[in-house]
Amino acid sequence: MLVTGQITPLDALRAINSDILLFLFGMFIVGEALWRSGALLPLSYRLFCRSMNLDSLILLLILVTGLLSAILMNDTVAIIGTPFVIHLSRKYGISARMLLMVLAFAVTTGSVMSPIGNPQNLLIAIGSGMKYPFLSFLQYLFLPTMAGLLLLYAIVRYAFREEFTRCVLCYEDEALADEKLATLSLGALALIVLMIAAKTICSLAGTGPDISLTAIALVGALPVMLFSPRRAEIFKTIDWHTLIFFAAMFVTMQSVWDSGVFQALLPPVSASFFEVPSVIGLGILISQITSNVPFVALFLPLLIDAGAPIETYLALAAGSTIAGNLLIIGAASNVIIIQTAEKQEHSISFAEFAKIGIPLTIGQAVIYIISFGLLP
Repeated sequence: MLVTGQITPLDALRAINSDILLFLFGMFIVGEALWRSGALLPLSYRLFCRSMNLDSLILLLILVTGLLSAILMNDTVAIIGTPFVIHLSRKYGISARMLLMVLAFAVTTGSVMSPIGNPQNLLIAIGSGMKYPFLSFLQYLFLPTMAGLLLLYAIVRYAFREEFTRCVLCYEDEALADEKLATLSLGALALIVLMIAAKTICSLAGTGPDISLTAIALVGALPVMLFSPRRAEIFKTIDWHTLIFFAAMFVTMQSVWDSGVFQALLPPVSASFFEVPSVIGLGILISQITSNVPFVALFLPLLIDAGAPIETYLALAAGSTIAGNLLIIGAASNVIIIQTAEKQEHSISFAEFAKIGIPLTIGQAVIYIISFGLLP
């Protein structure tokens, strides 16, 4: 785009959303520190320390990773969770393929209900100027997302029913890889949670400072960056490829938008175009071609220009996010999980993913459409 003159260097710089990049940077710092320190292993032991059958383990894994992705972002939980589920697989002889798919579907689904659950939600929350993003996402998307996580359990339970005949599992405690870094990373995680709670309380009270989402991530990363002796190592090994991807994506999508090509490919815009079922359907289908973040980057200006209501923005968040459950290429977190797993000689094929992903996505889409219809 730059070489052919489709966009000028100055306009390219203006197109890059620095709030998104800084937010991702802060969350990647915290996520990398949590992974390198092994800080989540003792926490996982407390969750899984009692003897349980595979039903309980899978249900707990779905709920925990789903809820974590709403706080830490799905890509972060994908990075942290992949080595953990492969470890569980090897230790207890559970199907790695099943656990990896559970992780992929759970982090995608769980991330729907939070403005910081995934990059496209963050883009929607910031771009739409949503006044109370956390409250709005929870009000519209929390209950259907929890129903979607339960649907995931039911489908996995049926698809891998032969695995669920196994005996009771006894989880053992694990040692920390770096105690000091674990303390700092857990402190960073607690700081993020506290700031989210403060932002929510201030929103409810209608008073107090308006803490930006970018500030939450950057302040949360400060304990690691200021006090960890391994900060240079963490800084070098965070997911710079994804940050570069997003910078390039913003430039490319701005060029496509300015050209008018995307608008010409869309059907004629009418009132029904912005209705919840249409937006969810478009989010699911077009994200398979462009991936969900570029689709949101292109579609969001249409909603802003049309003065769309908040329900439409949240429907866009739901549709573009659960698009990641349909096929592997629908979400970056899927690719992260598979690339990480392949380094340890595990993988998931497109067909295996789609076998569960297609019915799951259809079922979740129906749940979200019904839930929007029930809300006043």
